[in-house]
Amino acid sequence: MSKPLSDHDKRKQISVRGLAGIENVAELKQNFNRHLHFTLVKDRNVATRRDYYFALANTVRDHLIGRWIRTQQHYYEKDPKRVYYISLEFYMGRTLQNTMVNLALENACDEATYQLGLDMEELEDMEEDAGLGNGGLGRLAACFLDSMASLGLAAYGYGIRYEFGIFNQKIVNGWQVEEADDWLRYGNPWEKARPEYMRPVHFYGRTEHQPDGVKWVDTQVVLALPYDTPVPGYRNNVVNTMRLWSAKAPCDFNLKDFNVGGYIQAVLDRNLAENISRVLYPNDNFFEGKELRLKQEYFVVSATLQDIIRRFKVSKFGSREIVRTDFNKLPDKVAIQLNDTHPAMAIPELMRVLVDEEKLDWDKAWDICVRTCAYTNHTVLPEALERWPVDLFAHLLPRHLEIVYEINRRHLERVAAKFPGDFDRMRRMSLIEEGGQKRINMAHLCIVGSHAVNGVAQIHSDILKATVFKDFYEMEPDKFQNKTNGITPRRWLVMCNPGLAEVIAERIGEEFIRDLDQLRGLLNYVNDEAFIRDIAKVKQENKMKFAVHLEEHYKVKINPNSMFDIQVKRIHEYKRQLLNCLHIITYYNRIKKEPNKQWTPRTVMIGGKAAPGYHTAKMIIRLITAIGEVVNNDPVVGDRLKVIFLENYRVTLAERAIPAADLSEQISTAGTEASGTGNMKFMLNGALTIGTMDGANVEMAEEAGEDNFFIFGMRVDDVDALDKKGYHAEEYYNRLPELKQAIDQIAGGYFSPKQPDLFKEIVNMLMHHDRFKVFADYEDYIKCQEKVNNLYKNPKEWTKMVIHNIAGCGKFSSDRTITQYAREIWGMEPTLEKLPAPDDL
Repeated sequence: MSKPLSDHDKRKQISVRGLAGIENVAELKQNFNRHLHFTLVKDRNVATRRDYYFALANTVRDHLIGRWIRTQQHYYEKDPKRVYYISLEFYMGRTLQNTMVNLALENACDEATYQLGLDMEELEDMEEDAGLGNGGLGRLAACFLDSMASLGLAAYGYGIRYEFGIFNQKIVNGWQVEEADDWLRYGNPWEKARPEYMRPVHFYGRTEHQPDGVKWVDTQVVLALPYDTPVPGYRNNVVNTMRLWSAKAPCDFNLKDFNVGGYIQAVLDRNLAENISRVLYPNDNFFEGKELRLKQEYFVVSATLQDIIRRFKVSKFGSREIVRTDFNKLPDKVAIQLNDTHPAMAIPELMRVLVDEEKLDWDKAWDICVRTCAYTNHTVLPEALERWPVDLFAHLLPRHLEIVYEINRRHLERVAAKFPGDFDRMRRMSLIEEGGQKRINMAHLCIVGSHAVNGVAQIHSDILKATVFKDFYEMEPDKFQNKTNGITPRRWLVMCNPGLAEVIAERIGEEFIRDLDQLRGLLNYVNDEAFIRDIAKVKQENKMKFAVHLEEHYKVKINPNSMFDIQVKRIHEYKRQLLNCLHIITYYNRIKKEPNKQWTPRTVMIGGKAAPGYHTAKMIIRLITAIGEVVNNDPVVGDRLKVIFLENYRVTLAERAIPAADLSEQISTAGTEASGTGNMKFMLNGALTIGTMDGANVEMAEEAGEDNFFIFGMRVDDVDALDKKGYHAEEYYNRLPELKQAIDQIAGGYFSPKQPDLFKEIVNMLMHHDRFKVFADYEDYIKCQEKVNNLYKNPKEWTKMVIHNIAGCGKFSSDRTITQYAREIWGMEPTLEKLPAPDDL
C-alpha cells in the first residue's frame, strides 16, 4: 500500500492554489533569501521562525508593489469615478495567505519554502490577525474591499489604524478575561506609512461669523498620519488601497501655551492627542456616548474628506497642480459610502468644507453633498443607534453643531411643506431629539444627507421602511434600497477550504471563484455517487484537522464522527446563545434518562467575545463553560455529547472552524439580526443551517429550497403579535416539563454546585424580562433539532442536502453585493477585465 501523502504533497495537487513553475520557484527562493539576509544583517546570525515569516511576507509583498503602482497610475490616467468606503472598522484577519491566493502564488511559495526546509503553514501561523473590528460590520468592510478590487472598481477603504484592535479573550476559571491586542508589536509588513499625506484635524475652539463667512478658530490640532495597505483583486492585477489614519501630536503641541517650565509635561501630554487612534471600542450593536469615540469618528471623516478633495482637485499621475475647481462635478467623480452612522460626520464636514472653505452657497453645497453620500444601516436595535448629546457636540465640534441645526431647520421646513400641521411627525423626524438631554440622532442625519439608504437583507430593509424609518420612507420612498450582504469566496472558500474548492472545480471548472452563481451547476451532481463521496470526504478531513487543532490548543479530545454543531458570533442576548444552551441541557437530560438509546453524537461548540461592559453576555459565557464542565465529565454521557467554548473567536479561528462544521446555528429572534454573514460562510462550506426566519436566513432558505433548511420558530409577524398580546415566560415554563427541568437545574446550581445561585440573574431575566423571547421558540427549536439528528443518521441524504445548499450560495458572494452597490448607488460599472501585469510592459 502506498504511504499517505504528506500535507505538502496534498497541497501541491490542489490546482486552485496556482502553478509552481520552476523559474517562479527559483526566483521566490532567491528573493526569500535576500529578505532573510537583510533581516539578519541588522541584528543577529540565527533566524527565528518569525524571521522566516517576515522574509516570506516581504517576498510576497514584492509581487504586489508593481501592480499597486500600476493600478494607481491607471486610475490617475483614466480618471474614473472613485468610491470611498468609510468605516470605523476593518476586520481584515491575516493577509499573507489571502495575498498568495489572489496573486496565484500559493503553490509556488509552498514549493519554495519546502525546498528551503520550511513548512509554509507554520510560517503563516506567525502572522497576527489585524483585528480592527468587532464582528459582522467590520468583516463586511473587509469582504467588500476584496470584491471592489476583484471587480476593478477604483475604490478606497478609509478607517483608523488602531494601535490595539479587538481584545484577546482568555477563559480563566470559566470567565472571560480581556487582554490587550498588541498586534503591531513585531511590526506590520503589509502597511506603508505615507507621512507626505499627513493632514491636520481640528477640535474644540469656537466659531466667528464674519461678513465673508464663518471661521472656526482657536482649535486644537491633531495630525492624521496615513498608513496604506494594498488590497489585491483576484488574479486581475488590480491592487487597491486601504488607508488607515493614525493620530500624531503636532510638534508645537501644548508648547505654544506659554507653559512656564512645563516642557516635560507638555511633551508627555502629546499622548492625549495620540490616544485618538489608540484602541477600538469593543462594543457590537451597542452605543456608548464617549467623547473619545466621537473624536475617533470625526478624526477619520475629516482626514478622509481632505484626501478625497485633494484627489478630486488633481488629476494626472504624480501631479500636485490644482486642475479641477468646479465642485458641481464632485458627485460624478466621487461616491462616499457610510458604513453605519459611525462616519455620519462626513455630511456636516463636507458641508463645512464646501460652504466655509470653498465658498459655495448652501443650496448648491447641499445638492452636491446629498448626491455624493449614501448610508448603509446595520441594525434596528434601539440601544445600538447613535444619539450624541448636543452639549458634547457644542464643546468638541461647535461649527458642525451649527451646520447640523441648519440642516435640520431646512429639513423640517420640507417636512412641514409636505405634511402641513403634522407636528408630531416633525418631532419624530427631527435630527434633534428634545426632552431631557438634547441629542442628535445620527441615523436621521444620514438619511437626510444621503441620496440612498440601504438595509443589508431584504427582511431588514422592509423592517426599516415599515417601522424605524417609516416617516422618512413616506417622505422619500425612492431613497430606500436593499443590498443583501455577501462574503468573498476567495477567503471563505478557496483560502480556508481548498479541498472543497478543488472538488467543486473538478466538476464545474474554476470560474465560479469570480462568478459564484456558477455553483448552481452542482445541482447536476446531486445524485452523483462519486461527488457525494468527495464532498463527505472533504468534510471529514476538515473535521479531523479541526479536532487535532482543538486537542493541541485546548487539550480537549473530541469524537470526529460526532455532529459538529457550531454557533460562533458575538455574545448577545438577541443572538440567543441561551436558546442553544437550553437545547444542550435538554439533550443531556434525555441521554441521562435513556442512556441505552441510540443517540446521534454531537459536539456543540460555541464561541464569541462579550463586550467588556456587557454583564449579561459575560454571564452567558460563564453558563456555557459551566454546562461544559458538567456534561463533559459525565461518564453516562461519554462522547455522545461534548460542549466546548471556543476561546478567542476571531477571523483566523473562523477560517478553521467553519470548514469543519456540520450544523450552523443562526437562531436570533426574528426581526433582530439585520443580515448575518457567518450564516453564509457556513452554507458555502458545506454545513446545514438550523435557523429562524431572520436576516439573510430568509433568502438563504429561498435559494437552497426550504426543504433543505432547518427552519423553526416565530416569524416577524408572530413576534409582533406576541408583543401585542404580551409575552409571559412562565406560561411556557409551566407548560413544557423539559424546559422547566432545564431552568430549574440552572437556577438550582446543578451546573454550579459550588455557587448554587451563580446564574440566578440569567434565570430571572429569562423568566421576567426577556426582550428576545427565548422560551417562545424553545419547543419548536427542540423539535427541529430532532429532525437534524434523524437526518444526520443518514449520511448520504445529509450530504445531498449539503450539495443543494452549496449550489444555492451564488447570491451570497460579496461580488454580487458590490455589483449592486456600484450600479444602483454609486453609478459605476464593474469590470472583469485584467490590468496588464507589471512584467507585460
